[in-house]
Amino acid sequence: MIPILHEQLDMKKLSARWVPRLLTVDHKRDHEFLRRFITVDETWIHYFTPETKEQSKQWTSPGETVSKKAKTVKLAGKMMATVFWDARGIIHIDYLPSKQMINGNYYCGLIGRFNNILKKKRSHLTKKVVHTCPVTKFNEFRYELLPQPYLPNLVPCDYFLFPNLKKWFEGKRFTTREQLIAETEVYFEGFDKSYYSDGLKKLENH
Repeated sequence: MIPILHEQLDMKKLSARWVPRLLTVDHKRDHEFLRRFITVDETWIHYFTPETKEQSKQWTSPGETVSKKAKTVKLAGKMMATVFWDARGIIHIDYLPSKQMINGNYYCGLIGRFNNILKKKRSHLTKKVVHTCPVTKFNEFRYELLPQPYLPNLVPCDYFLFPNLKKWFEGKRFTTREQLIAETEVYFEGFDKSYYSDGLKKLENH
């Protein structure tokens, strides 16, 4: 049989070449979506975030009592951070200046600053971004807007990025704005691209 196939029919036996995955149309569409998708949201970062009750538990021997702790609360000091990010990582973090009012003018200025940063970090996305802000400014930069989800478990910042950030700050105390900003930057710089892309891919399960 083999001689017939090989000599008379001039046929060859070839093995399929292994590739990581055969990309379907849906896979390619998902890849393109993640390549273009940018999300943004705000969160308060406190100068002191107490540990949770679970974190403050101590191991004790039989008959040993746990030392009492004064009840701690978050200090009044806090700072708002607006985080722009995508599947490749953090693009820009804007820290609201002290005593700055949040209004349309502030957001327009923020989008303008972000657009300049986007051109340098994600040149292929200078016309595409997501979520809502002053619409006229987004139209000016020709951004493509996606509807804002109404459920927190559909917002990447709410189900993924910010909860992990807040856990990082639990039990830590800061006295200056500069310390708070530096710690925030250290936290986000500690992750590679896969951390952010995996977080966005979780959208499929929400």
